[in-house]
Amino acid sequence: MKRTWLIMGMPINVVIEDEAADEAAFREVRDYFHYVDDQYSPYKPGSEVSKINAGLPKSKWTTEMKTVLKLCQQTKDQTGGYFDVFRCGRLDPSGLVKGWAINNAARLLKKRGLKNFYIEAGGDIQASGRNDQGRPWSVGIRNPFNRDEIVKVLNVTTEGVATSGTYIRGQHIYDPVNGHAEIKDVASLTVIGPNIYDADRFATAAFAMGQAGIRFIESLKGYEAYMITSDKLATLTGGFERYAETAA
Repeated sequence: MKRTWLIMGMPINVVIEDEAADEAAFREVRDYFHYVDDQYSPYKPGSEVSKINAGLPKSKWTTEMKTVLKLCQQTKDQTGGYFDVFRCGRLDPSGLVKGWAINNAARLLKKRGLKNFYIEAGGDIQASGRNDQGRPWSVGIRNPFNRDEIVKVLNVTTEGVATSGTYIRGQHIYDPVNGHAEIKDVASLTVIGPNIYDADRFATAAFAMGQAGIRFIESLKGYEAYMITSDKLATLTGGFERYAETAA
């Protein structure tokens, strides 16, 4: 069973292969993403993020918001400052919230006893179990210079896969360590991690590091990455190929 919605300004696809899958499971995931969008979108005037940017005092922030911002600070510390949710004094936690939301949605399905599914939001994926053919889930990495071409196919069963780049949304990730400079030497960076929450936040930070980002991912135990530079060269971490096959 598959369902697709447009939420948080992006397509969200959910596929569940378990026989126990029902509409209630899909509704729970859909409603959860709507909730996240309503709370964390910096573009919705009624969201908590927008209220904080408008001056909502910290004493009135929800417990969940404080937890999310604590996770953002933790990520900033872990990445040497290359992950920062404040720009020009305004809060935008999107770089963490998307992966966090996908990961939480996967937990909702697991609580229902579902084991074989994937959740994809805006190109970032959390896999679980196997597809309808009993094989690992296949995740394609697009050529940032030709979006109709898949340059690598990844096989995953429990991992999260996140890609940061400028080829779809344009320049939206900046280097917060060096004056919020634009990232011009990397076209895309795909990270495979133990879950989508960690893969997504580290992909964002690594992309902000420019070409040095893949060395950062290489230093993290349990993570692999595939980088395509602006001059169309591919670089990959030492263990990346165990997930990949050459695309047809």
